[in-house]
Amino acid sequence: MGNIQKITPNFWFDHQAEEAAQFYTSIFHDSEILQVHRYMNAGQEIHGMEEGSVMTVDIKLEGQNFVALNGGPHFKFNEAISFIVHCADQGEVDYFWEKLSEGGDEAAQQCGWLKDKFGVSWQIVPDQLPELINHSNRAVAEKAMTAMLQMKKIDINVLRDIQESGTE
Repeated sequence: MGNIQKITPNFWFDHQAEEAAQFYTSIFHDSEILQVHRYMNAGQEIHGMEEGSVMTVDIKLEGQNFVALNGGPHFKFNEAISFIVHCADQGEVDYFWEKLSEGGDEAAQQCGWLKDKFGVSWQIVPDQLPELINHSNRAVAEKAMTAMLQMKKIDINVLRDIQESGTE
């Protein structure tokens, strides 16, 4: 049976699990749709879903397993749970920001956070962010933090310029 991942995040969608699975697997590398499970007539009085409609989609994103469930309109996503995407450079930040924010909620974008078109919250974070907002000179560190908090998508070059101005 192989190794089973100990913890698997589950996305609860109204009816968009398959669409979301296709969207996410098109963005992330080492990603695929693993299996689609469909509702049966059994339990119809409980789940209320049409027989044969998609129940769950097992997906792998960057090697991490997830489940996308069509559970109906009972629950909505909110920012209390988000997924951090670690980015090696500005190119990755730009790529993931552009792809995941497409059709999303622009009002929910702030200092690296975005909400995608399904309402899922993501944090697009450059790996060097901690070093870019910390500096031995407190005034420089505060200036970098203030700049970062005013950004939607993190701009590494702006933060790097602030850091370098503190070493002069």
